[in-house]
Amino acid sequence: MQPRVVIIGLDGATFQVLDPLMKQGVMPFLARFAAEGTRAGLRTIVPALTPPAWTSLMTGRSPGHHGVFDFFRMDSRDSRLIRFTTSSDVACETIWSAASRQRRRVTTLNFPLMFPAPRIEGHVVAGWVPWKQLRLACHPEGLFDRLRSLPGFDQRELAMDIKLEERATEGCSNPDEYAPWIELHIRREQHWFEILEHLMDTDPSHLTAVLFDGVDKLQHLCWRFIAASPDTEWRESWERRAFELCREYFRRLDGIVELICARAGRDARIFIASDHGFGPTRQVFHVNAWLERQGYLAWADGLEPDARDPALLGVGRVARHTFQMDWTRTRAFATTPTSNGIYINEFPDRPQDEYFAMRERISDELRRLRHPGTGQRVVRQIYTREEAFAGPFSSMAPDLTLELHDGGLVSILPSDHVFSERPTVAGAHRPVGVFLAKGPGIRAGVTSPELSILDVAPTVLYSLGLAVAEDLEGAVPESIFEAGVLESRPVERAAAAGAPVREPAPVAALDADQEAIVMRRLQELGYVE
Repeated sequence: MQPRVVIIGLDGATFQVLDPLMKQGVMPFLARFAAEGTRAGLRTIVPALTPPAWTSLMTGRSPGHHGVFDFFRMDSRDSRLIRFTTSSDVACETIWSAASRQRRRVTTLNFPLMFPAPRIEGHVVAGWVPWKQLRLACHPEGLFDRLRSLPGFDQRELAMDIKLEERATEGCSNPDEYAPWIELHIRREQHWFEILEHLMDTDPSHLTAVLFDGVDKLQHLCWRFIAASPDTEWRESWERRAFELCREYFRRLDGIVELICARAGRDARIFIASDHGFGPTRQVFHVNAWLERQGYLAWADGLEPDARDPALLGVGRVARHTFQMDWTRTRAFATTPTSNGIYINEFPDRPQDEYFAMRERISDELRRLRHPGTGQRVVRQIYTREEAFAGPFSSMAPDLTLELHDGGLVSILPSDHVFSERPTVAGAHRPVGVFLAKGPGIRAGVTSPELSILDVAPTVLYSLGLAVAEDLEGAVPESIFEAGVLESRPVERAAAAGAPVREPAPVAALDADQEAIVMRRLQELGYVE
């Protein structure tokens, strides 16, 4: 009998949240799972961002090798056109395609960068897809109609139709919007489980994976409720309700994880992982406003800052804000708030030493920058593209990537302010997520030293009884396996797989309305107020 593996993705999960919930009895199954298996912090890549992080988990390669840096991408360094990143941009073989190529059946649900759906041996329902295109996000042909016949199947809720969430995506300015929004995500995780349940029961796979992304979204919007202690005294009834519903979300999620593990059985290895961690954020750094004040960026004549909300990050204007810059006078700019990256405008006749001098000058100025209110350094860490993104796709990466002291994201919009304060604390990504493992050969009751997100892919392939390609950058960690497991079956190495074969299902380009829907979904994830 061939070995079986289950991956349960908890987008943005952090032990900072899960540990208290386990101790308080909100997530009793996860507490047992951790006690009976192995747990570790899982350090993600730079930046700690959903698309490149999950792609690194799926490929075992860093962004400089798999080519995904953000939700968006420019087609070249000279381009001013910005588009959404798709599965066709993933330049490395994934664990899904590697397993499929080696005659292992695969089911993968709700993972990003899977649209258009790759044609693997098994099932794909891609995440991050407008509901009108959900049929095209499914593989094989006929899977969508099969799922649509399930009782309670709701295409709009599964794909997060904006019409069902638009009050929340406006920022929940009305307190009455919190409860319906949280309840929607409770239902949505149940929808994904029901699809997984159906496929596990009727057409099981050797490798089964599902991603629950409500963890990330609730932590972005509801951090103050999720991080609160049970004895917090709330001034308003809606706050108490939001707090209770957040705990109910995690209680239901715990039940779903328990049901998945029960279906997988004792002979399956189960891995629970997140793409990054989470923590609180209050500040907004207007990086393009700062670059403008330093003389590196110039906006087109007549462009006025938007005074509606000084804390806006600018996700909704990614596609057009580069056309609002004066490129004859702009030498450095940030394209998106999600990557916290600064690009240096490279001219063909600019000497290479001038590029490095400018990059170092900007870095030095950012290192000296302090928040006027707190006196604290604004930037904790600055990575050059050689440091963070070594690999064949390094030239497409930001020249500088910022890790802010507050842990949040930058704003790319024109602004009269370099700094703004959020009205309430929000959640933001952190570098260390979670890893838990249980099953045959996995050590019990152990806390392992910190692992890398790049270790997950080789560990999954090894657990499936497959060879690990020599170009994977992670390793199969000895610390999670019982003594003698790796000695009795050593890790088998294989030649590098090379670029994946492109056989995606046909897909039409997103029209303007569909692009707007996907952009608004970034609001749901907390990347814009």
